[in-house]
Amino acid sequence: MEDAMPKLAREMSPLAVAKLTAPGLHFVGAVPGLALQVTGTGARSWTLRVVIAGKRRDMGLGNFPSVTLAQAREAAREARKLIRQGVDPIERQRAAQSALAAAVASALTFRKTAEAYMAVHEAGWKSAKHAKQWAATLEQYAYPTMGALLVRDVQKEHVLEVLRPIWTTKNETAVRLRGRIESVLSYAMQAGYRPEGLNPARWKDGLDELLAAPSKVNKRQHHAAVPVGEIGAFMVKLREAEGMGARALEFAILTAARSGEVRGATWAEIDRGAKVWNVPGSRMKAGKDHRVPLTAEALALLDKVATMPRLADSDYVFQAARGGMLSDMTLTACMRRMGVQAVPHGFRSTFRDWAAERTSYPRDMAEMALAHSIENKVEAAYRRGDMFERRRAMMGDWAAFLARVELPAEVIDMSSRRA
Repeated sequence: MEDAMPKLAREMSPLAVAKLTAPGLHFVGAVPGLALQVTGTGARSWTLRVVIAGKRRDMGLGNFPSVTLAQAREAAREARKLIRQGVDPIERQRAAQSALAAAVASALTFRKTAEAYMAVHEAGWKSAKHAKQWAATLEQYAYPTMGALLVRDVQKEHVLEVLRPIWTTKNETAVRLRGRIESVLSYAMQAGYRPEGLNPARWKDGLDELLAAPSKVNKRQHHAAVPVGEIGAFMVKLREAEGMGARALEFAILTAARSGEVRGATWAEIDRGAKVWNVPGSRMKAGKDHRVPLTAEALALLDKVATMPRLADSDYVFQAARGGMLSDMTLTACMRRMGVQAVPHGFRSTFRDWAAERTSYPRDMAEMALAHSIENKVEAAYRRGDMFERRRAMMGDWAAFLARVELPAEVIDMSSRRA
């Protein structure tokens, strides 16, 4: 490297430098090439003009007056010394700035990294509810322990400290939480916030040796359901009940739909001419559009609901008193008032039992009515139709079954009879 010495300007005093306001490059003397750069907006900064390896280069030395004239001259002398030693001071400066930026980036906390991860990925999540669940689980369980830790410092013991208290008592939540922590830490590795390597939140060959398998801990709790033989009697009581919650529950039973899908139903989704309820994928658990055939009973119920008092500015079919969507407890509260020991979601089990035990309809058809995803990926790839017209017949039979009240079987005491 070679530093061609430029002509040395007259040495200026600090006071003279302070008075430089005209736009342009003002050489201040004492060190060859040192100048004060004044922009058209009045901003002022130090520039050192040098020749490195035969090419003229300008090196920034900071803003004036934050960097004084004396400091600028000292920095300029040091830069020229490095050039004489064969070192490019501009590249060294860039390397130092890059290292500083990397250090700042890697100093992000786990919480800040998680927030960055969610900001990047939430657009691809299926619903705003999913995004809220992500944030809520981290806020409640992870942040108190590791939220303030630098993400580069998070280790397996920190993850275990978060998971162990809820692993056996809230296993489903804990399993989801572990996966979310793993995703955040993987994102941190790829973004350069922590060194690459084994993820401390990974399950296989990691936490699986330190925590009990979810299949051993999380015994699936089935939703309490009304037995198939008692559904007809229940429907008689339900149709006598008043209120929008009772009508929403009745519609959910007739359509075998989830309560959330029913509560979020809008009139725009109802096609009376085609006798179909078109539920958009954004409101479905599987994220796919779902068509529900509407029986005569379901359409009659909608006609009744349309005459009930409602606010004009709301498009919800089953409108809350203030015009919004019914709360997730409305249907449950309706059942409690009726004294029934079951939950709204259990009626989907009742429907499934009816289809399996009382009809000859194929299992796949009942699964489609329930909008269940096909677990076999090969089968799912070949499945194109949704058996809609055949499902229409099945839902008609289901509505007819709901209208029948089955009497309990009479038990005869054979011991009282003589042979």
